[in-house]
Amino acid sequence: MTQSKLIILTSIFLVLFDNYSFFKNTLEVYPLTSNNIGFLISISIFLMFSILLLFTLVSSKYTTKPILITMLLVSSLTNYFMNSYNIVIDDNMIRNMLQTDIHESMDLLSVKQVLYFIFLGVFPSIYIYKVEIKYGKLKAEILTKIKIIFISLAVIITCLFIFSKHYTSFLREHKPLRFYTNPTYYIYSTGKYIGKTYGGGEVIAKPICEDAYICEESKKNKTKKLVIMVVGETARADHFSLNGYEKQTNPLLEKENIINFSNVYSCGTSTADSVPCMFSIFGKSDYSYKKGIATQNILDVLNNTKDVEILWRDNNSNSKGVALRVPYEDYKSSNKNTICVDGECRDVGMIVGLDEYIEKNKGKDILIVLHQMGNHGPAYYKRYPKSFEKFKPVCQTNQLEECTNEEISNAYDNALLYTDYFLSEVIRFLKKYDKTHKTAMIYMSDHGESLGENGIYLHGMPYFMAPEAQIHVGALAWFGKEMSTDLDLDKMKQNSDKKYTHDNLFYTLLGIFEVETKEYKRSMDILIEK
Repeated sequence: MTQSKLIILTSIFLVLFDNYSFFKNTLEVYPLTSNNIGFLISISIFLMFSILLLFTLVSSKYTTKPILITMLLVSSLTNYFMNSYNIVIDDNMIRNMLQTDIHESMDLLSVKQVLYFIFLGVFPSIYIYKVEIKYGKLKAEILTKIKIIFISLAVIITCLFIFSKHYTSFLREHKPLRFYTNPTYYIYSTGKYIGKTYGGGEVIAKPICEDAYICEESKKNKTKKLVIMVVGETARADHFSLNGYEKQTNPLLEKENIINFSNVYSCGTSTADSVPCMFSIFGKSDYSYKKGIATQNILDVLNNTKDVEILWRDNNSNSKGVALRVPYEDYKSSNKNTICVDGECRDVGMIVGLDEYIEKNKGKDILIVLHQMGNHGPAYYKRYPKSFEKFKPVCQTNQLEECTNEEISNAYDNALLYTDYFLSEVIRFLKKYDKTHKTAMIYMSDHGESLGENGIYLHGMPYFMAPEAQIHVGALAWFGKEMSTDLDLDKMKQNSDKKYTHDNLFYTLLGIFEVETKEYKRSMDILIEK
C-alpha cells in the first residue's frame, strides 16, 4: 500500500468511528433536513480532508506509522470520554489529565473504555504496523504529497464556498461544536497547552505584597488565630440542603452557627485551574496558568510575614503548585492517613495529628489547609463509607451512562453527606481550642459537577460554555467564640446571599489574619461589613 492511501484510509476511519460526539452535537444544531443535508455531508468531507491535510504535512518514511498509530490510540480514548461524559478536550482538560494521579485515573477505568481502546485503537494500529508501505522515489513522493495538499485545500475551500452561509453560523454562532472534532481539536489543544506551560527556562515565583506585615495590635494579642481552610472538591451549590436542596445533605452543618455563602462562583471548571486561581492575587479575568506559577500566592504572603505558620494537608492529587513553598503533607495513602479502607483514604484522616502540630507552634497564628477528595467523580460511591449511604438506589459504577440520573444523584449526594460530616468534625476539632485561640473554618469548593443534565457529566467544560452546575460552588464559614467578637456575624449573614467568587479568597485570608499591605482590598473581603 502506498503511504498516501494509508493516510487516506486512516483519515476516513477517524471521521467514521471517532467523531460520534461531534456529529451528535452538530445534528442537534443542524437537524437532518433537506435544507441541512448538503451541509452535513460537506462538513464530513471538510473534516476528513482537514485530517488528511494534517497527516500529509507531517508524513515521511520514518514518521507516518508512528504518527498514525499514536493518533488512533489517543483518539480511541478521547472518543470514549467525549461519548460517555460529553466533555471536550481543551488545553485545561489536558492539564487536568496530566496532573491526575494513578489513583484518580483508576476511577475512570472501565470495561467500555478498554473495548474502545482495543477496537478503535489497538486493532487498526496493528494493521498499520503490519502493512507494508511501498515508497517511490523521493521526487515522486514529494509530488504526490504536494498533489494531496492542493487537492485537500481545494476541497476545503470548495466546501466553504458552496455552503458559506452554513459555515458562517457554524464558525461564529456555534463555535463550541468544533471542540468535539477528533483528533483535530485535541491536537490544537495540546499545542496550546505546551505554549502556555513550557518555554522561557526555569520559573521563579515573583514576590508579591512585599510590604505585608501583621498589625502590631494583633501581634501583641496573646490569643492567637487558628484557621482551617478546607478546599472542597466537586461540590455544586445547588445540592447543599443549606441552599434549599430537597435532600438533607447538610444535617450536621445545619446544627452549627455557620455563615452559608449561597452565591459563590468558581474561577475555573477543573481543580488544575481553580485551586491555583483561588489562592492567587489575580482575579479570574486576569489569571492565567503562566502568571499563576510565576507569581507567589496568598500562602506565600502569609508565610513571608514570619508570623503565620502554614501547613497544607492533601487527600487529593496535589496542591496544583499552591503549596510549593510551604510545609506540605500527602494524605492520599495509609503512609500518613490513618483512616483508609480498601485503598480509599478518608478526608477525616487529615484531622488526625493536628493537635501535635498546634502544640508545636504554640504562641503563633496558624493556617491549616485541608484539600479534600470530597465528591471526586465519576466513582462517587467510593467517596463515602457504607454507613453514609442514605440516599438510594445508588450508582455503583464509574460508567455513569449505565446508571439513571437518580442513581447518579444519590451517589453524589451521599458523598456530599460525608463532606457534611467531615466539616462538622473540623468544627468539633476547632471547638477544643476556643479558650486558647481565635478559631475559624472557611470552606470553599474548587468547582462544581454535571450529573447528566443535558447529557453532560463530570466537569472541565470551557468556562464560557460551562453549565451553572460546574461553576456555582458550595462555600461557608464557621467562627469560634473569640473570633466572633471581632466580626459582625449578623451583618455577614445578611450579606451571605450576595454574589462572591474565588477572587474574594485572597483578600479574605489577608483580612482574617489582619495583614497590613497596600494590596489589601477591603471591598473584596467577604468577612468585612459592607
